[in-house]
Amino acid sequence: MLKSLLPDRPGTGPLAEAFRACRTHFLGAAVFSALINLLYLTPTLYMMQVYDRVVPTGGLTTLVLMTAVAVFALACLSVLDWLRSRLLLRAGLRLDRMLSARILSRVVNLQTKSPNTQALREFDNVRSAVSGAGALALFDAPWTPLYLGCCFLLHPAIGILTLVGGLVLFALAWLNERDSRSRLSKAIQSNVAAYAAQESIAAQAEVVRALGMRKASIANQIEQRRGAVALQADAQLQGGRYSGAIKFVRLALQSAALGLAAFLVVKGQISPGSIIASSVLLSRAVAPVELLVGAWPGLVQARTSWNHLVELFAQTAGEDRPRTGLPPPAGRLRVDGATVRLPDLDKPVIQNVAFALDPGQTLGIIGPSGSGKTTLARVVAGSLKPTGGVVRLDGAEYDARDGDDLAQFIGYLPQSPSLFAGSVRDNISRFVAATGVEKEAVDRGAVEAAMAAGAHDMILRLPNGYDTVLGPFGAGVSAGQAQRIALARALYGDPALLVLDEPNSNLDQEGEAALMVAVLKAAARGAAVVIVAHRAGVLARVDRLLLMRDGLMQMEGPREEVLSRIRPSTPPVRKEA
Repeated sequence: MLKSLLPDRPGTGPLAEAFRACRTHFLGAAVFSALINLLYLTPTLYMMQVYDRVVPTGGLTTLVLMTAVAVFALACLSVLDWLRSRLLLRAGLRLDRMLSARILSRVVNLQTKSPNTQALREFDNVRSAVSGAGALALFDAPWTPLYLGCCFLLHPAIGILTLVGGLVLFALAWLNERDSRSRLSKAIQSNVAAYAAQESIAAQAEVVRALGMRKASIANQIEQRRGAVALQADAQLQGGRYSGAIKFVRLALQSAALGLAAFLVVKGQISPGSIIASSVLLSRAVAPVELLVGAWPGLVQARTSWNHLVELFAQTAGEDRPRTGLPPPAGRLRVDGATVRLPDLDKPVIQNVAFALDPGQTLGIIGPSGSGKTTLARVVAGSLKPTGGVVRLDGAEYDARDGDDLAQFIGYLPQSPSLFAGSVRDNISRFVAATGVEKEAVDRGAVEAAMAAGAHDMILRLPNGYDTVLGPFGAGVSAGQAQRIALARALYGDPALLVLDEPNSNLDQEGEAALMVAVLKAAARGAAVVIVAHRAGVLARVDRLLLMRDGLMQMEGPREEVLSRIRPSTPPVRKEA
């Protein structure tokens, strides 16, 4: 069972490794399951001895001794069952320790049109299944033949009744799985989409209120939720029919076992103690089937979630490959034939873009809206991997360095400042304190970056200065303040490459002046600077210009040369007599 869960696709090694690390837990649970199922025979043996030995002879001493042994066995059963549950819980916790951080890392690195925001929720489905009732039922199921054999030992007729009843229950369980599989899969997918839509509305609540979209958004969300609930209810109703049928068959089998055993006692073929024993054994034989049917929706959901995780790791297979440590780059940027194709789009967003930038040089990227400027900036910043071509920093491809290792040499200011919940200091320092960096170093680096961005005085005027806590998406500061804080974040650690996408879109005159000073200082210390902008002020001091149109690089070169080529010629003025 465990081997079938271990994926062998490239990139899925961490998933297989995590489950292999839990083999001891699963082996221990299997051993405890064996002992537990053996001890479950205690009530059967106890009742047979009471009815066959104690009642006919009146042996109270025998009754006391057998009762003491039975109580001890049942106490051992309870302890073993507790230990088994504890082992499976520990297995779930170990999976969480080994995989949660890696799953989040893979989600961040996954480049798709619709990012997987439910990966950890899907992982929790898997973890719950590993330590839940479904896993216990799977561990108990292999011991059904033990109880079936005991039924045959009582009498072949009781064994045949148990076997036939077990086959009927298994058939019902199989029909339940066959009929509910597609329904559960659709319900799970619909629930994921509904939750994602809900999170999107909550994240943009301010825009929804301002545009009067509250009722429309709620109606749309309720419609999605209604569809998801309907699919879930349909799956549960379908499963409920089988659960009811299985419960009926089980109760009927218990009654039939009592009746058949009584008939055999009357005929003198078994002892009176076997009447209740047969019913108990039959119940234990078919119990795992009933438990599996009850836990089946959770197991199916966990299996679906596991397949999604396997797909996530397979799509980000290159993340864990070993990389040789490289020296810090000086800032020599080279883009060779960069091309980006997004899913569901026939035409590349950018195609065959090539240019080079030396340390200390500044490049302005210009062009009409939709020409691919921001996509090119994302490629240069390392946030988007090109589908064709290569980007190099000091001769090394971006993939030659680990993502976080590369990012410490690149400062990136996206169009949206994209601040996170936390203090201003943590946002500027990219939350490196969480990785164990000393507080003094973090504080010093954050203040230096803010001063380089000309944002130090502005930050000090905030309610708690650098310790001011921002909400999600930078809630708590204005758009201009957020952009200046994001600029300080881009400058944190004196990166060798600085990529600024519309860095002055929300800045006032003072902020734009501070931006230009920061850019010039970064270039003066040897950083290569790439700026995407529409407003001419921020491009007045760049060394080179690159013109984009329809995803293609039209021209690139010294600033004045490019401007002279794109500046429309003025036709001569004709004088009329």
